[in-house]
Amino acid sequence: MLLSVRDLSVRFGQVEPLSGISFDLDRGEILGLVGESGSGKSLTAMAVAGLLPLVSGRIAQGSVTFDGTDLTRLAEPELRAYRGRRIALVTQNPMTALDPAQRIGEQIDVVARLHLGQSRQGARATTIDLLTSLRIPEAAAISDAYPHQLSGGMKQRIVIAMALAGEPDLIIADEPTTALDVTVQAQIIHLLGQLVRERGLGLMLITHDMGVVAQVCDRVAVLYAGRLAETREAAPLFAEPRHPYTAALIGCIPREGMAPGSLAGIPGAVPSAAAYSAGCRFHARCARMQERCRTEVPLPALRPEGGALACHHPLGAP
Repeated sequence: MLLSVRDLSVRFGQVEPLSGISFDLDRGEILGLVGESGSGKSLTAMAVAGLLPLVSGRIAQGSVTFDGTDLTRLAEPELRAYRGRRIALVTQNPMTALDPAQRIGEQIDVVARLHLGQSRQGARATTIDLLTSLRIPEAAAISDAYPHQLSGGMKQRIVIAMALAGEPDLIIADEPTTALDVTVQAQIIHLLGQLVRERGLGLMLITHDMGVVAQVCDRVAVLYAGRLAETREAAPLFAEPRHPYTAALIGCIPREGMAPGSLAGIPGAVPSAAAYSAGCRFHARCARMQERCRTEVPLPALRPEGGALACHHPLGAP
């Protein structure tokens, strides 16, 4: 197993916005980490990458085992040997990841030079090869351009090239298509899927777009208010969701032939970490809520059909 997260909890002072998160990801697989804004998706990514100190957070308990090594036990200098080289990040806004004052090629070159020890000439050859493999036309000319000279879709491809330049084993893509139009979104998602299959990478795809998850993911982990609701292989999860929250998210996907105004929504909003209630955190928005849901936390339990579920009254139960 490339990545195994077990019982992961994160704290900021006395507030615990992420509790008891567990999932696995292997090489050649895409794991979709889904949920509404505020569910803890990006926080999970920061914990896996060891970036919590940047936002004054810490791992309170649990483990993040990457290729046999528990990253939570490593000091910052040891973590730097993994970040960029073996674990790479693709952010949702390429303009915050790219230096507007540096040419594209220089920004990709430095990754290969830093993590692979390549010479300037070797790094530039790696950059051109990467841009070409990402189906970027006139790769040499693009490498001499500045970020403001490129389209949004092209800039996102450049960020992906930067992630790949260190030859990582795991890519964490945090909402990589949010700022792009629908056509370019499809291109980027298709490209990421191809990279995973061809290079044998593991991809953690963080998104709130269930339609994207249905297209490309092998497995799905559904988060709500900092807790795991359901994990399962993608196809059966979409065919027969067990958690009411999972079903509600799937119900929000636009479908061909839907009547105007018929798109469903989920009443209410994800609570803030400082206002988490006792019991199931989804109970105030759940149509299946019973008294037990108000007071008792549902813990993730393995299911006969595969995956895990944290619900007192799951769909399909007698």
